[in-house]
Amino acid sequence: MPETRYARSGDVNIAYQVFGEGETPLVWIPGFAQHLELGWEEPYRRSMFEQLARFARVVILDKRGTGLSDRVEGSPPLEVRMDDIRAVLDDASIDRAAIAVFGDAGPLGMLFAATHVERTLGLILFNALANSTRTSDMPWLETPEEYSAWVGDVVRRWGDPDFWNEMFESSPTLQTREERLSFTRPIRLSVSPGNMGAYLRMNADIDVRQILPSVRVPTLVVSRGGEESLASKTAPYLAERIPTARLVRLEGVDSPPVLGEQGPVLAEIRGFLEELAQGVPEEPDRVLATVLFTDIVGSTAKAAELGDRGWRELLAAHHGRVRRELSRHRGSEVDTAGDGFFATFDGPARAIRCACALTDAVRDLGIEIRAGLHTGECEIVDGKVGGIAVHIGARVLAEAGPGEVLVSSTVKDLVAGSGLSFTDRGAAELKGVPGEWRLYAVAR
Repeated sequence: MPETRYARSGDVNIAYQVFGEGETPLVWIPGFAQHLELGWEEPYRRSMFEQLARFARVVILDKRGTGLSDRVEGSPPLEVRMDDIRAVLDDASIDRAAIAVFGDAGPLGMLFAATHVERTLGLILFNALANSTRTSDMPWLETPEEYSAWVGDVVRRWGDPDFWNEMFESSPTLQTREERLSFTRPIRLSVSPGNMGAYLRMNADIDVRQILPSVRVPTLVVSRGGEESLASKTAPYLAERIPTARLVRLEGVDSPPVLGEQGPVLAEIRGFLEELAQGVPEEPDRVLATVLFTDIVGSTAKAAELGDRGWRELLAAHHGRVRRELSRHRGSEVDTAGDGFFATFDGPARAIRCACALTDAVRDLGIEIRAGLHTGECEIVDGKVGGIAVHIGARVLAEAGPGEVLVSSTVKDLVAGSGLSFTDRGAAELKGVPGEWRLYAVAR
């Protein structure tokens, strides 16, 4: 078993291991939860890891709150989990890696690949989901009520061996009760029932469908399961919407990649990594980002009231406080014009918190600001960002009221688990932007 190391991500220690003889780094993130060291004691996981090690430099980690990583309260949002991946890569001195995610870890992998293109060689989605509950274009998923009932059952029966036996009773690989309990042991012992319940409930609110076209790294979409399985229906959906995706269907019904025939799974992964190794990674010209626009409400009247000198002094104080909050929340200032700011963030929750902090920070100056946010694909030209996502962010700002932080539905769908709440402002037509856009005000 390889040595377990720890990477510092904020104030949390993330447990990880690095092993293998290959040159191409591969970050392996299963769904649900795992335990780094107990996983090596289970035969099927050990077999998969040993074979991956022959052609890849494998990185496995325990998600925060699980396994050997620090316990945390609640279930952290996707952008915090993305920070954990970056912290592990930095600690292991890995610049770029292929990311392999499975099942409910799908949104994390897709969001990371779209946001941190400079750290991602490619993306492998195995039986991955983009969201957990039924939508009009994904009618095969469970309804919110069915999903909630299932989560309640998971939490209530987490320590019941019969529950785990039933969960994998249909697996042709795990033929006895003892095998099924042995396979699920690293999951059962990696996390408490309450924390798993929080994680699964957070998943119900996550929806990354709108960012799928922004995933532009080479992507391998792999599905395995019966014709009526979620994977067999979701995989084509993902492959059609990710511009760089290639779909592969494998024979078998076992959902976890480590069960069933491992040979075909390993062959697809190996071939994909070899393709990545032959190519030369390009500098990203597009990246997923959250754009923030702010301006001062009633600025013209305020300038007339204060006069030129007073207005300049007010603007200087305003600009100083905006830049201080941008620095605190890891925002990047792109432009400022008059009393308005345009900034970008690599995480939507950080952007929202920055916007809320800004509305508070300037109030004692005798002014109100408003803010608009959107998450979308931005073009990078000469170090500057542009594109339709920027225009949408500016139009969202135009709909905001004094002291209000207004966000698009894309932003709302990506911040599940952040503790933020919203008030539905209904659908709006944004000037110059096709279609109707659902907008939400951040509840303060």
